[in-house]
Amino acid sequence: MKLVVDNNVLFSIMNPKSVSSYLFSSIRVEFLAPEFVKSEFNKHKEDCLFKSKLSEHEFELRQDEVKENIKFFKSSEYKDFLEKSLNASTDLDDADFLALALSLSNRRFVRDTNNPSDFSVSIKAAIWSNDPHLKLQPLVRVFTTKELVERLLSGEI
Repeated sequence: MKLVVDNNVLFSIMNPKSVSSYLFSSIRVEFLAPEFVKSEFNKHKEDCLFKSKLSEHEFELRQDEVKENIKFFKSSEYKDFLEKSLNASTDLDDADFLALALSLSNRRFVRDTNNPSDFSVSIKAAIWSNDPHLKLQPLVRVFTTKELVERLLSGEI
């Protein structure tokens, strides 16, 4: 499975003691993100430092470690899916994450309305996000941190 990681999850991963950080180091999936999130680290550095309680040096080391485990994509690599993403999402900030996941998926994910927790469908690319509004769009499967923990505990990932 490929997981596109959103900003808030990435910031949570920066705290080595967080559940998200544990998942990041435990689950065997390919982590992906739009390239612009690299600049978001510096933009929100103070907040990450405060919440993680890391020193500046520890933060830099952690940032390098996280970046080494994520494949980053330029917007030109998923630009053909941006319009579709903008139409599907209620939050413009989600468009790049959605477009990236769409660009990597061979087919559109169709939810099983009878069983919304059914994970048996083969997923090419999904999104890891805790934003509830992102789950409302029908184009790409979105997993919350809680759902990924449940999958890890059940041995699915």
